[in-house]
Amino acid sequence: MADPFYITTAIHYPNGKPHIGHAYETIAADVIARFQRLMGRDVRFQTGTDEHGLKMAQKARDLGKTPRELADEMSGAFKDLFDRLDITYDRFIRTTDEDHHKASRAIWEAMEAKGDLYLDRYEGWYSVRDEAYYDEKELKEGPNGEKLSPQDTPVEWTEEETWFFRLSNYAEPLLELLNKPGFLEPASRRNEMIAFVEGGLKDLSVSRTSFDWGVKVPGHDNHVMYVWVDALTNYITGVGFPDGGEMWDKYWPASLHLIGKDIVRFHTIYWPAFLMSADIPVPQQVFGHGFLLNRGVKESKSAGNVTDPNELVDLFGVDSLRYFLMAEVVFGKDGSYSAEALVNKVNAELANSFGNLAQRTLSMIHKNMDGRLEDFTPNGDDKTLLTTVQDACRDVLPREFEALNFSVGIEAWLKAVFACNAYVDEQAPWGLKKTDPERMKAVLQTLFIAIRDLAIAIQPVVPTKSAAVLDQLGVKADRRTYADLSDEGWFNELVAAGHIVDKPTPAFPRLEMPEGEAA
Repeated sequence: MADPFYITTAIHYPNGKPHIGHAYETIAADVIARFQRLMGRDVRFQTGTDEHGLKMAQKARDLGKTPRELADEMSGAFKDLFDRLDITYDRFIRTTDEDHHKASRAIWEAMEAKGDLYLDRYEGWYSVRDEAYYDEKELKEGPNGEKLSPQDTPVEWTEEETWFFRLSNYAEPLLELLNKPGFLEPASRRNEMIAFVEGGLKDLSVSRTSFDWGVKVPGHDNHVMYVWVDALTNYITGVGFPDGGEMWDKYWPASLHLIGKDIVRFHTIYWPAFLMSADIPVPQQVFGHGFLLNRGVKESKSAGNVTDPNELVDLFGVDSLRYFLMAEVVFGKDGSYSAEALVNKVNAELANSFGNLAQRTLSMIHKNMDGRLEDFTPNGDDKTLLTTVQDACRDVLPREFEALNFSVGIEAWLKAVFACNAYVDEQAPWGLKKTDPERMKAVLQTLFIAIRDLAIAIQPVVPTKSAAVLDQLGVKADRRTYADLSDEGWFNELVAAGHIVDKPTPAFPRLEMPEGEAA
């Protein structure tokens, strides 16, 4: 098996129910995980919830609950959603897990042993919403004269005894890391972080005494770890830190941390510095994706435009939602969605194009060939089509997915679907039954082969619907990897086995616009 591949999402903050942004990031990570598995790699995929910090404590108090009660309830909502979204995670980690507390204490002790932690007093601006400290020069003025963070969240002046991490010691190694090709993508995020480090690094406050919902600092029970020390450590907790062992040796350093663009600083400056201090290898790559906007507007509770992804699943189905998000948005940039955009895109590309191609091809084989496949040799036009499909499925889509260019890879796949539909129109197999039945069989079986390649290639994005198509084709479950796309013998095996194509069931039925939505 090829090199192991360890992918993580950011762990999600469960002070409220999951929204469409949580679904977007986790679906993208799942597409990557499924793609790498189909490429033959040994994949470990981790997601979960970040349950400590002042924000959780305050929310629980407002609701008349304990922080643990709130964490259990909301973490369960995230896990239920991810299971509905067909997310193939290997571990759903919670920062309240016992092994995570152990790992957090271990990395703290390693940083302390390095001499990178010292006790002092913190005075400065803090955003509870971001769980982040900000320098005065980073703040901006709100409409009523209040100070806001770069994320437009309120900040408050904080004074308390705290442990500091000597972040200032790590400017040079961090710059070297950030300039390393591929470590931080896309390039716009990398340039921002390089500028931040070059602007001068101050030591970072890494403990709090004003609340107690978190991991206790070893030997100082009146301090809890700054939530980001605790949260970031989840990535190594999940592969066996600090005990080590086979999983640790296999999967660390992580292949990819997939995160939102608003938390790039924590993952590419603070986190690598903590790891360097603890003498732990840094991750291979961090990718900061963009935001998902509701009709071009950022979602917020105050604006009343927060979308529950469960409602989208209820309306449109899991695979339709997955396809739209991966095909519509240029990954790494902000994207926009709406119900009508989803319906229009899925109907045009999946239902009318790929779904209709599969349905009418299999229907004609069932009706006009009694469902029986026969030996045949593709001619010039047939070979041309199959080459077009193979190029898209074997080369372009995998290359673009490897680079996280999902919309580009899907566009190449879709062009191959369009080529198949054009071929159907040109060859008109429905008219060949009487005039040239052997040619009709060759056309339909050429399409049969092309549909198999197309269904295999798009599996990471629409896993359930692709499986339905491949099942109807008779492709065995263990013959659906990207390596199998180069297998020339599968069709002849179906012929030799006397495989019969049954009357097909539509895999991609058309979606209806919900009542009340713009047409």
